Amino acid sequence: MTNFQQHPQATAYWTVGQEKGELRSVDLAVPGPGEALVRTLFSGISKGTEMVVHKARVPECVAERMAAPHQEGSFPSPVKFGYLSVGVVEDGPAEWKGRTVFCLYPHQDRYIVPVDSLTLVPGDVPAARAVLTGTVETAVNALWEAGPRLGDRVAVIGAGMVGGMVATLLRTFPLQRLQLIDVDPAKRAFAEALGVEFSHPDDAAKDCDIVIHCSASQEGLERSLQLVGDEGDIIEMSWYADRKVTIPLGEDFHARRLSIRASQVGAVARARRHRRTSADRLELAVSLLRDPVFDTFLTGTSPFAELPDVVQQLADGRLDALCHVIEYPQNNT
Repeated sequence: MTNFQQHPQATAYWTVGQEKGELRSVDLAVPGPGEALVRTLFSGISKGTEMVVHKARVPECVAERMAAPHQEGSFPSPVKFGYLSVGVVEDGPAEWKGRTVFCLYPHQDRYIVPVDSLTLVPGDVPAARAVLTGTVETAVNALWEAGPRLGDRVAVIGAGMVGGMVATLLRTFPLQRLQLIDVDPAKRAFAEALGVEFSHPDDAAKDCDIVIHCSASQEGLERSLQLVGDEGDIIEMSWYADRKVTIPLGEDFHARRLSIRASQVGAVARARRHRRTSADRLELAVSLLRDPVFDTFLTGTSPFAELPDVVQQLADGRLDALCHVIEYPQNNT
């Protein structure tokens, strides 16, 4: 039994202006049929996308498409945005009570959602690690889009959160070659922790079957065109938001019949869309987190009360992180 009746409100993080966020009280209703009340344990900051929102850089033409599943408000602000939440079901259908779950929900200490929005976290996956489920899902979708084959030569450009996640999944594939590429030599230690070969862009091997681009930079995309082999595929995972990007399509792009395809997690990749649902994809993603190598991506923890300052520190570079974890107080029941 919960004390929900004595606590009809929750606290949530809202972006209320350009580079301005705050914690706000929000009203909670009583869970209805098929709904669950979740008490949050941890949430993760998806640095790339959430910094775009924090800096008010979501283009108006894609604002509706880029909305998170349980977002409130609208871009640029005020908006309640986020999608890496792990908690415990306190109220709802009997079979869900007490279960640890992942949900694509913003940063909020309690929330009510339909149970079909929840993904069960396996007992052997730590709750803090489970915040990575949404990013693993993004990487799974990209690999379904790319379709790597036995003996392929693959490059992943950009050793950040998404690029590192893609490389981590690919390291178990029977590839001939896999390189994680970044301009920052300090990323070599990160790649080694993942068990993946590291390379600076200038030294990277060419004639790749697939290049997966995750650096969100014009230079990285240009290098992708140079590293991919004839008639090869470039999978573009970067979101440039309102930035303009120029690439040299007037060089050998046309002559070598290269392909650039976008991968975005909002829809299941075409190669699996008729046989997998988004829920199937999430279940696969959380199951992959049994591997402790994913703890490498968890690079810091802060209490929920400090979230507005943490977001600003990430935005201005004072805090360097892959996935920064927000921990919620456990005496809020």
